Amino acid sequence: MKGGSIKRVLVTGGAGFLGSHLCERLLARGEDVLCVDNFFTGTKDNVAHLFGNPRFELMRHDVTFPLYVEVDEIYNLACPASPVHYQFDPVQTTKTSVHGAINMLGLAKRVKAKILQASTSEVYGDPKVHPQREDYWGHVNPVGMRSCYDEGKRCAETLFFDYHRQHRMRIKVARIFNTYGPRMHPNDGRVVSNFIVQALAGEPLTIYGDGRQTRSFCYVDDLAGGLMRLMDTADDVTGPVNLGNPGEFTILALAQEVIALTGSASKLEFRALPGDDPMQRCPDIRLARELLGWAPAIELREGLVKTIAYFRRRLGR
Repeated sequence: MKGGSIKRVLVTGGAGFLGSHLCERLLARGEDVLCVDNFFTGTKDNVAHLFGNPRFELMRHDVTFPLYVEVDEIYNLACPASPVHYQFDPVQTTKTSVHGAINMLGLAKRVKAKILQASTSEVYGDPKVHPQREDYWGHVNPVGMRSCYDEGKRCAETLFFDYHRQHRMRIKVARIFNTYGPRMHPNDGRVVSNFIVQALAGEPLTIYGDGRQTRSFCYVDDLAGGLMRLMDTADDVTGPVNLGNPGEFTILALAQEVIALTGSASKLEFRALPGDDPMQRCPDIRLARELLGWAPAIELREGLVKTIAYFRRRLGR
């Protein structure tokens, strides 16, 4: 460890929704945390409460450019993760996944750091296997509107495993399924934040398709804990490992739960389903249970209550 017994940990995308919670957890464990973000979707507000912690440092940097720092571990979370944001500049999204992976792997190689890649359930595309296991190769459109994110993350996984095979690097790959909680961006286009914001405003909840498509929803604290457990495993545990909540809900059921918990009078508004939107998304987490001793603990209703309270404070409703 660089200069002492306390680990110095780099979190790219650390000012984002998930990254900020991870930074908190690492600091609580006593680590030195270097939070790197270019603030495209992340915000200083997400980590402002950490500024007084002497073990926390914030750096503005874009991972598509090389970074030269001394660290023991790297969590590579940098990449816009919602369709609204990653489709805004799809070329840059692919660059962030691919060039970002190359640059962070290069850094890890130079300083002999352990490195974790935040991959995604989107690597499974619109799956023909349900629930999704890590040995499923996926059913992905390489030329669609979502491909910049899906294929960018798939390429990043390839790079991680090639660096591992070619340079014997200590890698970890987590495939993250739908995650929600405080600090989600109100306008990120993700279904949980969309529904909560619409319900609090008394607006119709927008459902794409007939609402029968399913998703699994993992509360952010559970997910951050899973990432740390994966990072802490022995070097021969590389992943990929699914991290998510295996509880499966239809979009329609989620909408009805949000309306009930907010006490909203909002109605439902049905619209055409976007291209390449998967019909089913649910993780098989047997590997996470076996290798990490990890499973999510927070049920959807409990997590929604906490997330709704956050949005009430943020939006003044």
